[in-house]
Amino acid sequence: MKRVAIITSSDSGYRGEREDLSGKVIREIVEANGYQVVHMEILPDEPQMLSDAMMKIADQNTAELILTTGGTGFSPRDCMPEATKAIIEREVPGIPEAMRAYSAQYTKRAMLSRAAAGIRKSTLIINLPGSPKAVRECLEFIISELMHGIEILTDQAHNCARK
Repeated sequence: MKRVAIITSSDSGYRGEREDLSGKVIREIVEANGYQVVHMEILPDEPQMLSDAMMKIADQNTAELILTTGGTGFSPRDCMPEATKAIIEREVPGIPEAMRAYSAQYTKRAMLSRAAAGIRKSTLIINLPGSPKAVRECLEFIISELMHGIEILTDQAHNCARK
């Protein structure tokens, strides 16, 4: 069973002024797909705090997958892509590109997402949108392919050929 950490970037959520609905949607989807949630956390839109949390999870091998929600838009406080890019060792641009392309079928505003994805050590990090609806659309679209990517990353599979 692959381990997942969920980090929500939200000033109001961190202060307890807003319920973290997107984190709950992520948990529901990953558990339904055979992943084990080992960490859930709400942090403010502070780049260093977000980077530090992701680094700790990856560097201590707490989870093979970190899914973040929030902080990917145009608000001056939105900083999740920058916090992610600051600590990854390799970018994985295809995942956010695929999510934006898929979401664009439902709303043209998908093009406004600044989400990023990348690898640190043997952990895949993916930024998801902040709205529960967009989280569900994006994560349900990519979830089926993530396991193979994680197996390659963690040396549990050795090629990408499909049978």
